[in-house]
Amino acid sequence: MKRRNIEIMDTTLRDGEQTSGVSFSASEKLTIAQLLLEELNIDRVEIASARVSEGEFAAVKGIMEWANENNYTDRIEVLSFVDDGVSIDWMVNSGVKVQNLLTKGSLNHLTHQLKKTPEQHFSEITKVIQLAQSHGIATNVYLEDWSNGMRNSREYVYQYLDFITKQPVKRILLPDTLGVLTPVETFLFLTDLINKYPGVHFDFHAHNDYDLGTANVLEAVKAGVNGLHLTVNGMGERAGNAAMASAVAVINDFAPDLHIGIKESAIYSVSKLVETFSGIRIPSNKPIVGENVFTQTAGIHADGDNKNNLYFNDLLPERFGRKREYALGKTSGKANIEKNLQELGLKLNDADLKKVTQRVIELGDRKETVTKEDLPYIISDVLDSNLYAEKVIVESYVLMHAMGLRPSATILVSIDGEKFEENAQGDGQFDAFMKALTKVYKRKQRTLPQLIDYAVRIAPGSSSDALCETIITWKTGEKKFITRGLDSDQTVCAIKATQKMLNII
Repeated sequence: MKRRNIEIMDTTLRDGEQTSGVSFSASEKLTIAQLLLEELNIDRVEIASARVSEGEFAAVKGIMEWANENNYTDRIEVLSFVDDGVSIDWMVNSGVKVQNLLTKGSLNHLTHQLKKTPEQHFSEITKVIQLAQSHGIATNVYLEDWSNGMRNSREYVYQYLDFITKQPVKRILLPDTLGVLTPVETFLFLTDLINKYPGVHFDFHAHNDYDLGTANVLEAVKAGVNGLHLTVNGMGERAGNAAMASAVAVINDFAPDLHIGIKESAIYSVSKLVETFSGIRIPSNKPIVGENVFTQTAGIHADGDNKNNLYFNDLLPERFGRKREYALGKTSGKANIEKNLQELGLKLNDADLKKVTQRVIELGDRKETVTKEDLPYIISDVLDSNLYAEKVIVESYVLMHAMGLRPSATILVSIDGEKFEENAQGDGQFDAFMKALTKVYKRKQRTLPQLIDYAVRIAPGSSSDALCETIITWKTGEKKFITRGLDSDQTVCAIKATQKMLNII
């Protein structure tokens, strides 16, 4: 069965740039345009609005120079206006060959914004199209506020389409400008026009004000539209536009009779680059491209994945250049930890795995961030704890560090059930802790080992709130031994490592 092709126009650089606070530089625009066309294989790219600024003009000119050299000229488009040819002059000077002419798709906009009759508007549109044609510029036409036009002034929409379909235009672009359409309306309105004007190329342009952008896209292609307008990460004014990643996945998975040429495997890398350039963070739960959307958290899900992939769906992360992960935290089960250990090439017996699982749950209860890279440290910490009985416990401590004053520590230590409290000052918080501890052991007529090396490390790629491991080397007589402490606080790590030393000696 031959599949019907759906043309995709990306408008990240035009409509997406209307996201509050976003302004791409000329070099960023060129880079994004190149990636959209060469990596994602987008059919068309709308890169700017005419007449905006000198900077925008320079950016567009640079993109067109590259496009001309690489045979992309006909795939680059610019939003233009019915303005007595000012936009056309701008396009001629910048080298653009396709205009997306903004016209009125509802009687409400025409009457109250332009204050013109349909006939006056149509006459001015005709002149712009003819002028563009004389300069070798092809025309697509936007019907601004088309969705409200279909709701409230459908006869005007028909009147407009009767006129515009007789003009030399390539595509008619139907935007849900205010994001008000429901999926049912989207299907009915588009089906109506496609039946009434067979053979006309219609594009649908969805906004996401009610979070219905992707649903409306699916209904639009079912109704028979020829093209869709999308943006990377759903960028756009207000709540944004229909998101590229979601729309592509939905069409590929739920509209098998349709074909789109976008390379799914490039979506994530392009998405992350646009995130960097725009400064607009991708929500962690955003479908396809969010940080957490391929992360299983519940242990039962990881267990199910081990048993015939019970919790997989068709949105396999590998499609989008990603991989499935298994979160570690208070809802983790043994299966989650086993999945992460497999990736690290580690294996534990059942008893040790149970202990490591319990420690991960304890850390999760404290809202610690636990990553796969932390697991070797946790394993080391847990297995170290199995080597001795805990006869010495640091029950409480207060560490003070104030500008202009020496750090101090007050500690409460239990040794074989007997409690000792001491206070000391030092060159740092841990040094003050050790001096206080030395006082305790003097009272017990015992000497502490010498600290000869102290190292702190965090897992590669971790952030400032990650778990860290403190590794302390001690010397008593001729013997050296090492203890480790694990926590998100560096000083607490050192205290935990010291408590292990106290129990070992």
